[in-house]
Amino acid sequence: MQAERKYDIDAYPGERWFPKETNFEEDMPLYWGEWGVSSEVEKLKAVLMRRPGKEVENFDALANRFSDVPVDIELMRKQHDTVADIYRGHGVKVYYVEEQREDRPNAVFMRDLMFMTPEGAIITRPGMAARRGEERFVAQRLAQLGVPIVRTINGRGMFEGANAMWVDRHTVVLSTGSRCNKDGYEQVEYELKRMGVTEVIHMQQPYSNIHIDGIMNAASDDVVMIHASQIPYDVIDVLKKKGYKILEAPSTTEVREGFGCNFVALEPGVVVMPEGNYRSQELLEKNGIKVFTVDISEIVKGRGALHCITAFLKRG
Repeated sequence: MQAERKYDIDAYPGERWFPKETNFEEDMPLYWGEWGVSSEVEKLKAVLMRRPGKEVENFDALANRFSDVPVDIELMRKQHDTVADIYRGHGVKVYYVEEQREDRPNAVFMRDLMFMTPEGAIITRPGMAARRGEERFVAQRLAQLGVPIVRTINGRGMFEGANAMWVDRHTVVLSTGSRCNKDGYEQVEYELKRMGVTEVIHMQQPYSNIHIDGIMNAASDDVVMIHASQIPYDVIDVLKKKGYKILEAPSTTEVREGFGCNFVALEPGVVVMPEGNYRSQELLEKNGIKVFTVDISEIVKGRGALHCITAFLKRG
């Protein structure tokens, strides 16, 4: 005979709801804003810049890798404003890092301090002692804007944003050299692969150059300009097989002194480049690229140009 049950205790209920199973990239515009980059050429919509402040008013040019030719500070600021106005004229929202250390004249070169991905920004760790600490204020500004920070390079890692170049949503060129070591490379590679990049192309940065954008840059979805003597064949082979037309910069002088490869694509087939690179400009135009030029003669005294001063926040 079955024993009589004295108690009947209700079972604990389940949570009775289920998580929203979307990925972070899908959620970005809903909860964070219109941020994200997975291309060097898709329509440029938002950038982060640093207008030269007190940090350029009194500094040691040699210690900070500037030209020994004195900088006209007010002209430098005016030229920077002109670049920002060109961006705005093409529908780009321009945000600024307002606060920065007063002993960091290189802070104008924003590309080095962050690398934007489809899920948010990777905060870099500069290789040069004279630049360490700039990135803190970039992180601060990104947080104010609501841009997600997916990683800050840490440990012994070194990485600067211009050591990476988007080829397409699933392909990135990532270079090692004096500004990106193996540890930094692996930290960036991990984040990229986690968010769906299937091909990370290693590029050994030549000793004579510190960043990719000084020697290689895309002008459209199928046109890339390179400084041929400085780019490894394996990198070119990947680009060629992906359908890119390879344009070889015709002048070493324009690449090294005029920063002819250091342009910014406003949209596929439309770029703004430093004034004075006539042979490079002609080559681009002969291959269907519309080119705007701008005088940044004071900015390049810091050994950087348009791509260097522009951190992308949103493309496409």
